[in-house]
Amino acid sequence: MKKIVQGTAFVFGNNIDTDQIYPGKFVELTEIADIKKHAMSGSEIPDLVDKFKPGDIIVGGKNFGCGSSREHAAITLKGIGTSAILAESFARIFFRNAINLGLPAITCKGIHALINSGDQISINFTSGEIKNLNTGKIAYAEPMNDYIMNILQSGGIKAMILKMQKEKKTLQTK
Repeated sequence: MKKIVQGTAFVFGNNIDTDQIYPGKFVELTEIADIKKHAMSGSEIPDLVDKFKPGDIIVGGKNFGCGSSREHAAITLKGIGTSAILAESFARIFFRNAINLGLPAITCKGIHALINSGDQISINFTSGEIKNLNTGKIAYAEPMNDYIMNILQSGGIKAMILKMQKEKKTLQTK
């Protein structure tokens, strides 16, 4: 995983819930190829998947990911290739689901004053710098700590634990 990402911003409002991110009527789908077709289809940009390119960035307002605790919301955003989600604040369970699945979620107060849909932005996960490449404006979020970076760089918490178990087993056999 890169420590600095750059992409086009897609900006959403406050209280974007998991049914807007991934409507519950699709919950029976199990294959990522099917799941990702419905990313943000319940939101104010229902055709996001037609516009979104891998590496692009979701920007939310306050309480992004509220509602259901199911992982499908984070899975669908990861499935379309979201490089990061920036928001004023996150629902706690959505935030943990995103990180645990290897999808960077960054809280940045005042982000809506910095970014509009269509802007090119860059995010440095280790310094917390968020830069609007269209306007030159810069904001700072709390940098990702080493533990979260390890989860993200491993591709998620399950992959990180499997890697740690494998390393431990290798050390025990030496």
